[in-house]
Amino acid sequence: MDLFAIIFRWTVRLYLYSWYYFEKITRTNGFGSDQPVYIKKPCQSSGNQLKDALFQYHVKQFHESSCSVASVVSVVNALTHLQGTMKDMPVTQQELLERVKAAHWKERMGDNGYKGKRGLPLETLGQVVKASLTEFKISYKAMDIVPAIANTDTSSDFKNELKKSLERFEKKGDCLLISHFDQGSFIPEFHIPHISPVGGFDADTKTVTMLDVDPAQKWPYQISFDAFYKGISFNYHNVFRPFGFAHGGYIFIEL
Repeated sequence: MDLFAIIFRWTVRLYLYSWYYFEKITRTNGFGSDQPVYIKKPCQSSGNQLKDALFQYHVKQFHESSCSVASVVSVVNALTHLQGTMKDMPVTQQELLERVKAAHWKERMGDNGYKGKRGLPLETLGQVVKASLTEFKISYKAMDIVPAIANTDTSSDFKNELKKSLERFEKKGDCLLISHFDQGSFIPEFHIPHISPVGGFDADTKTVTMLDVDPAQKWPYQISFDAFYKGISFNYHNVFRPFGFAHGGYIFIEL
């Protein structure tokens, strides 16, 4: 790694730490009143086979930039299990990277990334999700990349469509969402782009269950719908723009 890259990374880290401790002191964002509620009891059958499979095959990422790998492998294993195409053992994260060549995914997970870029922006995540569904012969009707760009003129319509998608996942189990979000908007953590599958939605309490692949998050957690929207519509800071990160959103898979 050259000197400029080293200096840049340390500058980003200093910025993230400063923001983190400012919010900790001021009790804002992930440190504020809208705290996540952790689900510490074992997962029980919900009657929704897709939800249960996502909980069953949920895994944690193997290093700091591999949240996309853990998220996609969880979805691949849940869907191959439900569709009866799983082999003797679930797919591992390393196997996924070896078999899915789209977007130089494996290289992006390396120490130096692909051309200096690590992790996956939303649009690139969509590419590897589609390639993974094809590679493992998973049947699906449609897959959409849904950007969530904060805009007061369109936010109401976007929120309504988002709620419909979450309710459909919860009630019918014929679709799922992989969210691309600002982690510091959900939990007391750095404001960094992060990826994890949605694990449920309670329409009565308006809470979203997250199957966070961060190993520091030992249990799934529930956050308010407003916090969920804030996290996926967060405009990532300019320090992430050189790496291709501009905004969050979600991948919607219709089965």
